[in-house]
Amino acid sequence: MSNLVQSMSQNAQLNFLLTNRIPRRLATQFMGWLSGIENPRLTRLLLRIWKTFADDLDLSESRQQEFSSLQECFTRELRPGARTIDDRADIVVSPCDAIVGEHGTIAGTMVFQAKGFPYYLEDLMPDSALRETYRDGRYITLRLTSSMYHRFHAPIDCRIREVTYISGDTWNVNPIALQRIENLYCKNERAVMELETQRPQSSVCLVAVAAILVASIRLRWLDTLLDMHYKGPRKIACDASFGKGDELGYFQHGSTIILFATADYQFCDGIRTGERIQMGEALLSFPATPHTNEVTL
Repeated sequence: MSNLVQSMSQNAQLNFLLTNRIPRRLATQFMGWLSGIENPRLTRLLLRIWKTFADDLDLSESRQQEFSSLQECFTRELRPGARTIDDRADIVVSPCDAIVGEHGTIAGTMVFQAKGFPYYLEDLMPDSALRETYRDGRYITLRLTSSMYHRFHAPIDCRIREVTYISGDTWNVNPIALQRIENLYCKNERAVMELETQRPQSSVCLVAVAAILVASIRLRWLDTLLDMHYKGPRKIACDASFGKGDELGYFQHGSTIILFATADYQFCDGIRTGERIQMGEALLSFPATPHTNEVTL
Protein backbone atom coordinates (compact mmCIF):
# COMPACT_ATOMS: atom_id res chain seq x y z
CA MET A 1 0.00 0.00 0.00
CA SER A 2 2.85 2.38 0.85
CA ASN A 3 4.39 1.75 -2.59
CA LEU A 4 1.04 2.56 -4.25
CA VAL A 5 0.69 5.81 -2.29
CA GLN A 6 4.27 6.74 -3.15
CA SER A 7 3.65 5.99 -6.84
CA MET A 8 0.48 8.12 -6.87
CA SER A 9 2.37 10.95 -5.17
CA GLN A 10 5.16 10.76 -7.75
CA ASN A 11 2.62 10.80 -10.61
CA ALA A 12 0.95 13.87 -9.09
CA GLN A 13 4.33 15.60 -8.80
CA LEU A 14 5.17 14.77 -12.42
CA ASN A 15 1.74 15.97 -13.57
CA PHE A 16 2.27 19.26 -11.74
CA LEU A 17 5.71 19.77 -13.28
CA LEU A 18 4.58 18.86 -16.80
CA THR A 19 1.49 21.08 -16.81
CA ASN A 20 2.46 24.02 -14.62
CA ARG A 21 6.14 24.53 -15.40
CA ILE A 22 5.65 24.96 -19.13
CA PRO A 23 4.22 27.88 -21.16
CA ARG A 24 0.60 27.10 -20.28
CA ARG A 25 -1.13 29.22 -22.90
CA LEU A 26 1.10 27.90 -25.70
CA ALA A 27 0.55 24.32 -24.51
CA THR A 28 -3.18 24.96 -24.38
CA GLN A 29 -3.25 26.43 -27.90
CA PHE A 30 -1.21 23.49 -29.24
CA MET A 31 -3.46 20.93 -27.56
CA GLY A 32 -6.52 22.73 -28.89
CA TRP A 33 -5.13 22.48 -32.42
CA LEU A 34 -4.04 18.85 -32.03
CA SER A 35 -7.28 17.63 -30.46
CA GLY A 36 -9.32 19.29 -33.20
CA ILE A 37 -7.63 17.42 -36.08
CA GLU A 38 -10.20 15.11 -37.65
CA ASN A 39 -8.28 11.97 -38.48
CA PRO A 40 -9.54 8.61 -37.10
CA ARG A 41 -6.10 6.95 -37.22
CA LEU A 42 -4.44 9.85 -35.40
CA THR A 43 -7.31 9.90 -32.92
CA ARG A 44 -6.86 6.20 -32.10
CA LEU A 45 -3.15 6.81 -31.53
CA LEU A 46 -3.80 9.81 -29.29
CA LEU A 47 -6.39 7.83 -27.32
CA ARG A 48 -3.86 5.04 -26.70
CA ILE A 49 -1.36 7.62 -25.44
CA TRP A 50 -4.04 9.27 -23.32
CA LYS A 51 -4.98 5.96 -21.70
CA THR A 52 -1.39 5.46 -20.51
CA PHE A 53 -1.83 8.58 -18.37
CA ALA A 54 -5.54 8.14 -17.59
CA ASP A 55 -6.19 4.45 -17.02
CA ASP A 56 -9.69 5.25 -15.69
CA LEU A 57 -10.94 6.37 -19.11
CA ASP A 58 -14.23 4.51 -19.57
CA LEU A 59 -16.08 4.85 -22.86
CA SER A 60 -18.64 2.13 -22.16
CA GLU A 61 -21.28 4.77 -21.32
CA SER A 62 -20.52 6.89 -24.37
CA ARG A 63 -23.18 7.34 -27.05
CA GLN A 64 -20.49 6.56 -29.65
CA GLN A 65 -17.38 4.39 -29.60
CA GLU A 66 -15.49 5.74 -32.60
CA PHE A 67 -14.29 9.34 -32.75
CA SER A 68 -13.03 11.48 -35.61
CA SER A 69 -10.94 13.67 -33.31
CA LEU A 70 -9.66 13.71 -29.74
CA GLN A 71 -11.90 16.71 -29.05
CA GLU A 72 -14.92 14.65 -30.09
CA CYS A 73 -13.95 12.12 -27.42
CA PHE A 74 -13.37 14.83 -24.80
CA THR A 75 -16.86 16.24 -25.42
CA ARG A 76 -18.64 12.91 -25.90
CA GLU A 77 -22.30 12.49 -24.99
CA LEU A 78 -23.59 9.70 -22.77
CA ARG A 79 -25.92 7.03 -24.07
CA PRO A 80 -29.60 7.53 -23.07
CA GLY A 81 -30.35 6.38 -19.53
CA ALA A 82 -26.72 6.45 -18.40
CA ARG A 83 -27.49 8.82 -15.50
CA THR A 84 -30.38 8.92 -13.06
CA ILE A 85 -31.54 12.38 -11.98
CA ASP A 86 -33.08 12.99 -8.56
CA ASP A 87 -36.15 15.00 -9.50
CA ARG A 88 -37.32 16.08 -6.02
CA ALA A 89 -38.15 19.78 -6.24
CA ASP A 90 -36.13 20.67 -3.13
CA ILE A 91 -32.96 18.88 -4.25
CA VAL A 92 -30.02 20.43 -6.08
CA VAL A 93 -28.20 17.69 -7.98
CA SER A 94 -24.61 17.48 -9.10
CA PRO A 95 -24.29 19.24 -12.46
CA CYS A 96 -21.50 16.90 -13.59
CA ASP A 97 -19.52 13.76 -12.99
CA ALA A 98 -16.76 14.82 -10.62
CA ILE A 99 -14.55 14.25 -7.63
CA VAL A 100 -15.85 16.19 -4.64
CA GLY A 101 -13.34 18.78 -3.45
CA GLU A 102 -13.53 21.32 -0.64
CA HIS A 103 -17.04 22.20 0.48
CA GLY A 104 -18.89 23.63 3.44
CA THR A 105 -20.22 26.91 4.77
CA ILE A 106 -18.86 30.18 3.37
CA ALA A 107 -17.25 32.20 6.18
CA GLY A 108 -18.47 35.62 5.16
CA THR A 109 -17.02 35.58 1.64
CA MET A 110 -14.12 33.21 2.37
CA VAL A 111 -14.02 29.72 0.89
CA PHE A 112 -11.24 27.16 0.46
CA GLN A 113 -9.63 25.65 -2.64
CA ALA A 114 -7.61 23.28 -0.39
CA LYS A 115 -6.98 22.99 3.32
CA GLY A 116 -5.09 26.10 4.40
CA PHE A 117 -5.60 27.82 1.02
CA PRO A 118 -8.51 30.25 1.26
CA TYR A 119 -9.82 32.56 -1.43
CA TYR A 120 -12.60 35.14 -1.46
CA LEU A 121 -15.75 35.57 -3.49
CA GLU A 122 -14.68 39.11 -4.40
CA ASP A 123 -11.66 37.63 -6.23
CA LEU A 124 -13.69 34.96 -7.99
CA MET A 125 -16.77 36.87 -9.16
CA PRO A 126 -16.77 40.60 -10.03
CA ASP A 127 -20.42 41.34 -9.21
CA SER A 128 -20.72 42.75 -5.66
CA ALA A 129 -24.47 42.06 -5.44
CA LEU A 130 -23.88 38.44 -6.42
CA ARG A 131 -21.19 38.06 -3.77
CA GLU A 132 -23.55 39.37 -1.10
CA THR A 133 -26.21 36.88 -2.16
CA TYR A 134 -23.94 33.98 -1.22
CA ARG A 135 -22.34 35.50 1.87
CA ASP A 136 -22.39 32.85 4.63
CA GLY A 137 -24.00 30.43 2.21
CA ARG A 138 -22.80 27.02 0.99
CA TYR A 139 -20.16 26.04 -1.54
CA ILE A 140 -18.87 22.85 -3.12
CA THR A 141 -16.02 22.24 -5.55
CA LEU A 142 -16.45 19.58 -8.24
CA ARG A 143 -13.33 18.55 -10.16
CA LEU A 144 -13.69 16.91 -13.56
CA THR A 145 -10.63 14.84 -14.47
CA SER A 146 -9.52 14.59 -18.10
CA SER A 147 -11.03 11.10 -18.48
CA MET A 148 -14.47 11.99 -17.16
CA TYR A 149 -17.66 12.93 -18.99
CA HIS A 150 -17.13 16.66 -19.67
CA ARG A 151 -20.66 17.93 -20.15
CA PHE A 152 -22.43 19.74 -17.32
CA HIS A 153 -26.13 20.13 -16.65
CA ALA A 154 -28.65 22.27 -14.79
CA PRO A 155 -28.55 21.22 -11.12
CA ILE A 156 -32.06 22.57 -10.56
CA ASP A 157 -34.94 24.06 -12.57
CA CYS A 158 -33.59 27.50 -13.34
CA ARG A 159 -33.38 30.58 -15.51
CA ILE A 160 -30.12 32.25 -16.59
CA ARG A 161 -30.27 35.92 -17.55
CA GLU A 162 -26.56 36.73 -17.70
CA VAL A 163 -23.17 35.07 -18.10
CA THR A 164 -20.05 36.81 -16.81
CA TYR A 165 -16.86 35.63 -18.51
CA ILE A 166 -13.50 36.41 -16.88
CA SER A 167 -10.42 35.85 -19.01
CA GLY A 168 -7.39 34.51 -17.19
CA ASP A 169 -4.64 31.92 -16.92
CA THR A 170 -4.86 28.18 -17.54
CA TRP A 171 -3.36 26.57 -14.43
CA ASN A 172 -3.93 22.88 -13.87
CA VAL A 173 -6.60 22.36 -11.20
CA ASN A 174 -5.38 19.04 -9.79
CA PRO A 175 -4.98 18.62 -5.99
CA ILE A 176 -1.24 19.25 -5.87
CA ALA A 177 -1.64 22.55 -7.76
CA LEU A 178 -4.45 23.59 -5.39
CA GLN A 179 -2.07 23.02 -2.47
CA ARG A 180 0.67 25.15 -4.02
CA ILE A 181 -0.89 27.96 -6.08
CA GLU A 182 -2.77 30.57 -4.06
CA ASN A 183 -6.08 31.88 -5.45
CA LEU A 184 -5.82 29.40 -8.31
CA TYR A 185 -9.50 29.45 -9.27
CA CYS A 186 -9.41 33.24 -9.23
CA LYS A 187 -6.50 33.23 -11.71
CA ASN A 188 -8.04 30.91 -14.31
CA GLU A 189 -10.53 31.61 -17.08
CA ARG A 190 -14.07 31.17 -15.81
CA ALA A 191 -17.74 31.79 -16.49
CA VAL A 192 -20.10 32.86 -13.70
CA MET A 193 -23.81 32.06 -13.99
CA GLU A 194 -26.50 32.75 -11.40
CA LEU A 195 -29.29 30.19 -11.63
CA GLU A 196 -32.58 31.80 -10.67
CA THR A 197 -34.95 29.34 -9.02
CA GLN A 198 -38.66 29.31 -8.28
CA ARG A 199 -37.92 30.20 -4.65
CA PRO A 200 -37.72 34.04 -4.51
CA GLN A 201 -35.06 34.22 -1.78
CA SER A 202 -33.06 31.16 -2.82
CA SER A 203 -30.61 30.85 -5.67
CA VAL A 204 -27.65 28.86 -6.89
CA CYS A 205 -24.57 30.13 -8.71
CA LEU A 206 -22.48 27.96 -11.01
CA VAL A 207 -18.89 28.96 -11.76
CA ALA A 208 -17.25 26.97 -14.56
CA VAL A 209 -13.46 27.17 -14.27
CA ALA A 210 -11.34 26.25 -17.31
CA ALA A 211 -7.86 24.78 -17.01
CA ILE A 212 -4.72 23.93 -18.98
CA LEU A 213 -4.98 22.05 -22.31
CA VAL A 214 -7.94 23.02 -24.47
CA ALA A 215 -9.17 25.61 -21.95
CA SER A 216 -12.60 26.57 -23.24
CA ILE A 217 -16.21 26.61 -22.12
CA ARG A 218 -19.06 26.00 -24.53
CA LEU A 219 -22.51 27.09 -23.31
CA ARG A 220 -25.23 25.63 -25.49
CA TRP A 221 -27.43 28.76 -25.55
CA LEU A 222 -24.60 31.11 -26.62
CA ASP A 223 -23.30 31.35 -30.18
CA THR A 224 -19.70 31.98 -29.15
CA LEU A 225 -17.04 29.79 -27.56
CA LEU A 226 -15.63 31.22 -24.33
CA ASP A 227 -11.88 30.76 -24.47
CA MET A 228 -8.61 32.73 -24.61
CA HIS A 229 -9.55 34.06 -28.05
CA TYR A 230 -12.87 35.55 -26.93
CA LYS A 231 -12.94 39.34 -27.47
CA GLY A 232 -16.57 40.09 -26.62
CA PRO A 233 -18.09 41.82 -23.59
CA ARG A 234 -17.42 40.47 -20.11
CA LYS A 235 -21.12 40.43 -19.27
CA ILE A 236 -23.26 38.55 -21.80
CA ALA A 237 -27.00 39.17 -21.53
CA CYS A 238 -29.25 36.20 -22.24
CA ASP A 239 -32.54 34.62 -21.23
CA ALA A 240 -32.49 30.85 -21.10
CA SER A 241 -34.58 28.45 -19.02
CA PHE A 242 -33.65 24.89 -18.12
CA GLY A 243 -35.19 21.93 -16.38
CA LYS A 244 -33.13 19.97 -13.88
CA GLY A 245 -30.75 17.72 -15.80
CA ASP A 246 -30.87 19.70 -19.06
CA GLU A 247 -27.46 20.16 -20.62
CA LEU A 248 -25.88 23.57 -20.06
CA GLY A 249 -22.61 23.05 -21.91
CA TYR A 250 -19.25 21.34 -21.79
CA PHE A 251 -15.56 21.75 -21.20
CA GLN A 252 -13.14 20.64 -23.87
CA HIS A 253 -10.86 19.12 -21.21
CA GLY A 254 -10.97 18.31 -17.51
CA SER A 255 -11.71 21.28 -15.28
CA THR A 256 -13.77 22.41 -12.28
CA ILE A 257 -17.25 23.58 -11.38
CA ILE A 258 -17.81 25.48 -8.15
CA LEU A 259 -21.39 25.61 -6.98
CA PHE A 260 -22.63 28.23 -4.52
CA ALA A 261 -26.01 28.23 -2.79
CA THR A 262 -27.78 30.53 -0.38
CA ALA A 263 -27.66 29.68 3.33
CA ASP A 264 -31.08 28.01 3.34
CA TYR A 265 -29.69 24.98 1.52
CA GLN A 266 -28.01 22.09 3.37
CA PHE A 267 -25.68 19.38 2.11
CA CYS A 268 -27.21 15.97 1.52
CA ASP A 269 -25.88 12.95 3.38
CA GLY A 270 -22.87 11.19 1.92
CA ILE A 271 -21.10 14.21 0.38
CA ARG A 272 -17.43 13.68 1.21
CA THR A 273 -14.22 15.20 -0.08
CA GLY A 274 -12.29 12.90 -2.39
CA GLU A 275 -15.27 10.75 -3.39
CA ARG A 276 -16.77 10.53 -6.86
CA ILE A 277 -20.23 11.79 -7.64
CA GLN A 278 -22.24 11.42 -10.81
CA MET A 279 -24.32 14.00 -12.57
CA GLY A 280 -27.87 13.85 -11.23
CA GLU A 281 -27.07 12.65 -7.72
CA ALA A 282 -28.40 14.65 -4.76
CA LEU A 283 -26.03 17.37 -3.62
CA LEU A 284 -27.93 20.01 -1.64
CA SER A 285 -31.42 20.12 -0.18
CA PHE A 286 -33.88 22.81 0.78
CA PRO A 287 -35.67 22.07 4.11
CA ALA A 288 -38.52 19.57 3.84
CA THR A 289 -37.98 16.69 1.44
CA PRO A 290 -41.25 14.92 0.57
CA HIS A 291 -40.61 11.78 -1.47
CA THR A 292 -38.23 10.52 -4.10
CA ASN A 293 -39.08 10.28 -7.77
CA GLU A 294 -36.36 9.69 -10.29
CA VAL A 295 -36.07 10.16 -14.01
CA THR A 296 -33.37 8.98 -16.34
CA LEU A 297 -31.32 11.02 -18.79
